[in-house]
Amino acid sequence: MDKTAIVKNNPKQKPGLSLKWKWAMGSALGFFLIFIIFSYILIMAFANRMLVDEKISSRESLNWVAQRLEKVPIDKVKSQEIESAIIGDNALSQKQEVGLVETMRPDFKIIIYDGSYQVYPKHKPAMINLENRKIHLEHDQNGNQTLVGYKTIHNKNGKTIGVIRLDNNLEQFNRLFNRIYMITIIATLLGVFFTAIWGYWLADYLLRPMDDIKKVVDSARIDSQSQARVDSDGTRNDEITDLGKIVNRSLDQMQHTMMAQHQFVEDVSHELRTPVAIVKGHMELLNRWGKDDPKILNESIEASLKEISRMQGLVQEMLDLTRADQVELAFKDGNTDIREVVTLVYNNFKMIHDDFTFILDDDLKHPTFVNMSRDHLEQIMIILSDNAVKYSRDRKEIHYSVSRNGGQVQIAVQDFGEGISPEEAHHVFDRFYRVDKARSRKQGGNGLGLSIAQKLIEGYGGTIILESAEGHGSIFRITLPIKNNDRKSK
Repeated sequence: MDKTAIVKNNPKQKPGLSLKWKWAMGSALGFFLIFIIFSYILIMAFANRMLVDEKISSRESLNWVAQRLEKVPIDKVKSQEIESAIIGDNALSQKQEVGLVETMRPDFKIIIYDGSYQVYPKHKPAMINLENRKIHLEHDQNGNQTLVGYKTIHNKNGKTIGVIRLDNNLEQFNRLFNRIYMITIIATLLGVFFTAIWGYWLADYLLRPMDDIKKVVDSARIDSQSQARVDSDGTRNDEITDLGKIVNRSLDQMQHTMMAQHQFVEDVSHELRTPVAIVKGHMELLNRWGKDDPKILNESIEASLKEISRMQGLVQEMLDLTRADQVELAFKDGNTDIREVVTLVYNNFKMIHDDFTFILDDDLKHPTFVNMSRDHLEQIMIILSDNAVKYSRDRKEIHYSVSRNGGQVQIAVQDFGEGISPEEAHHVFDRFYRVDKARSRKQGGNGLGLSIAQKLIEGYGGTIILESAEGHGSIFRITLPIKNNDRKSK
């Protein structure tokens, strides 16, 4: 046997990660990626801005030192004069010393070359690249970056008397950059943490109705007749609410189907008990001694055949009644012309029952369609017509009428027979109910026809009502919605 199939069908398989945790981790991961991208862009932009500021500060320091040295009125700068010009002597004012301190930052390194391009104060020869006059970045062997800038020194006569070199080791820049980097890392971790908490809380809030749906479904699985339903009438109106409504409708339909099946079994066991007992009695009679008497034999066979025929009709009617309960699901897209079906039934009964007078009052001027199976509408009309014929003793007259009222079509079947008392009128649509039980059984009625008609009509969104007066006949009125496209065209 395939091991994979065994794993898939294993009821003890460990549950996967819950949707709440997936949502929380997904939110945190999304925040992390977005924050990292934006942080990288912002940090790079900020670093470039700080680097520009460092270059400006370095350039200002170079210019300041050059201005101090250019005040020396000699052709070449000597060591003592350079020291006196930059550091100051006793003659320098306190204000000049303060200006020097403010301009020269501690992370700046100034190297001054005299007119012979020797380093002050050691006077060691040095190679100076005066072609790159701009402040630029240089890297040492350890990968450290340094901002380097050069500026020539001119005396009052315009002659070059030396060169200034400024090295900015970017200590302040690196310190600020590292601080921003650490703040970004801490902010990212805190953001991921709080985003995960927020995502989990949001998922728990949004998916809370799913827990209710799960409880309701589990309750229905344990008890098929459970009346627990998902609360879908709250202030929320989203996809989960729609799912809850679908679950409720599915549970209602499932229970309705199960009740119909249960009712069918009860009806079969109840209604078939009598004919089965009759057939059994006749068979036992024949088995004992009746088979030797031709008269008894014929009577028993005839009675048994009648009961078997009645059982066959009863089973068929109960099947029709069960199918009528499912008409809403099984027949959603019918397209039936009311006039055509009513006229067909009218002509058929007029031909079969030539001793009756049938009258059709058709107020529809053109074909009118309803969303119903043609066979079902014909079955309803036959049930009502057959019922009218059975209960018309003296005045054998049946009236049909069809008319339109807005977006609905109305059908009426009227007889002038015995009528029904108000007490019995409330039960005519009940299963197996007969107004005159003895005569109904004699005529072959099982008391299911009107129940079938009502189930079919209500399954298609219509209504059926009874108006009856004892001794004056009855009227069954049917109302059905007209199909949408036909409604618009009229």
